[in-house]
Amino acid sequence: MKPITRVNDFVVKFANINGSGSASANALFARSVLRMGVPVAARNIFPSNIQGLPTWYEVRVTEHGWRGRRGGVDLMVAMNPETWIQDVAEIESGGYLFYDSTRPMPPSRFREDITTIGMPITALCNAQYTDARQRQLFKNIIYLGALASLLSIDPAEVEKLLGEQYKGKESLLDANRKAFRLGYDFESEHTAPLGLKVERRDRVGQKIFVDGNKAAAMGALYGGATVCAWYPITPSSSLAEVFGAQARKLRVDPDTGRHRYAFVQCEDELASIGMVIGAAWNGARAFTATSGPGVSLMQEFIGLAYFAEIPAVIFDVQRGSPSTGMPTKTQQADVLSCAYASHGDTKHVLLFPEDPKECFEMGAQAFDLADRLQTPVFVMLDLDIGMQDWLCEPLTWDDDRRMDRGKLMTTADLEAGKEFGRYLDVDGDGIPYRTLPGTHAKRGAYFTRGTSKDRYARYTEDGPAYVDNMRRLLRKFDTAKRYVPGPVIERAAQPTRAGVVWYGSTGAPMEEALAALQAQGIHLDRLRIRAFPFADSIADFVADHEHVFVVEQNRDAQLRSLLINEHGLSPQKLIPVLHYDGNPLTARFVTREIAEKAALFNVTPLRRVAP
Repeated sequence: MKPITRVNDFVVKFANINGSGSASANALFARSVLRMGVPVAARNIFPSNIQGLPTWYEVRVTEHGWRGRRGGVDLMVAMNPETWIQDVAEIESGGYLFYDSTRPMPPSRFREDITTIGMPITALCNAQYTDARQRQLFKNIIYLGALASLLSIDPAEVEKLLGEQYKGKESLLDANRKAFRLGYDFESEHTAPLGLKVERRDRVGQKIFVDGNKAAAMGALYGGATVCAWYPITPSSSLAEVFGAQARKLRVDPDTGRHRYAFVQCEDELASIGMVIGAAWNGARAFTATSGPGVSLMQEFIGLAYFAEIPAVIFDVQRGSPSTGMPTKTQQADVLSCAYASHGDTKHVLLFPEDPKECFEMGAQAFDLADRLQTPVFVMLDLDIGMQDWLCEPLTWDDDRRMDRGKLMTTADLEAGKEFGRYLDVDGDGIPYRTLPGTHAKRGAYFTRGTSKDRYARYTEDGPAYVDNMRRLLRKFDTAKRYVPGPVIERAAQPTRAGVVWYGSTGAPMEEALAALQAQGIHLDRLRIRAFPFADSIADFVADHEHVFVVEQNRDAQLRSLLINEHGLSPQKLIPVLHYDGNPLTARFVTREIAEKAALFNVTPLRRVAP
């Protein structure tokens, strides 16, 4: 089998042991390729325990700028004996295997159709270091040096990154540089560069490498949030932690040292959402960050915020489910539970960011929406967006932008005798005016309750009053369509009666999959959903096509169910394409699944009719 030869277009996968310190070295590898001007898509696939279980780090080197996983591995860095068999099996025919050859292995453990590169990493470490922990940690830096040689990565770029990482820690910097050079020089002397090569380009530009949790936290900060109440849960914890760290820098009065924010790690999820609602009722912009299990525990308070019409923002970083599920795996399985969170008739606004840039933008927008609509708003991330570094456009902010606080009755309004009914719809959009505590000494007060009430917040169990209130809430939800982000619709290169719909991180592999399908003669109009309630154009899109593939990452086709339920769409038209093993979606999976289903439904381009 002829070895694979590719420039700036291959997949490297690191197989390590969790807790071995490999994550830092693997991330340095990805960043060194970026420094050479070549885009990468990196995915850290790790277990939910602290130490000992297998972990993988996959780096897609892609001059084309594809942001999703491709599927398959061209170079496996096999550093975990426990997963050797499955790791070797994953390598593409003609690919490469790099491993620690300190201990000889029988020929039966290898494959004839791949190229094997052995390096005595443990022996080199044992000869160089006496401390057991150093031997373990510097193994990773040694193989980083070896890979730089094998893949023609400029060693100066790696050394610059080491200098940035260990700035001010000269002893650590020197030790890491020596370990890197040890690996680089050894491999340069013993092995020629591989058929896989990184060549310098200028394809990264001003793009940044950032994870969605960090971007969403910055969005909350720029969106005016001053209160974060949260309970730690994977994979959302870093979102709250980043907000707290940035608030300590940016929300402290420089003259008085007074904190102009509240950051509370609560005793549980119930307390966190309760504090968010209390702060928002009092006029603050408040949020919590959680995952599916946390949303389950928050249900009753979420219903209170919906019915009492109190703004709240909930960042749901979805993970493998149900129950504890797979805490460090990704899914899109909270769609229905968030759309209809709480008992009874409730509907909530959901935002679906596609990448960290949209996490930032929607993270800020969510607070405007919550205030404007006086209701909870969910920002639906997932682990793949939240905890993985993505290459994306820089986060930008318009300094002239002002917060939309919605319909607030002012002191002047009340003094002028303007009629105030807390649940009185005066504009026909379903959104009443509200007052904040202390607006007026004598007017504008009301009793906030979770029980049924009339337009003036007076308790009642009168049937017509209850129906009037519930219908108004539906009008408000319909009004929300005007404010939430609309769908992104693109037409195929050729006329077609087939389409595809997706949302969130599923977009990462979709562009590549659609290009591959087009090469096979399968042309699809495409629509990316960015929010719920759904725009009317989504129903129009489905109506215009005979078949629409709905790609999502859960077992039960939750988005498809929501589309059918909310728009009365024909289930026969909506063809589910489902991926839910917890690993980030690959372009190959999407291409294969849609191609197979397209054949069953005879999806072909429309023929142009000559005039």
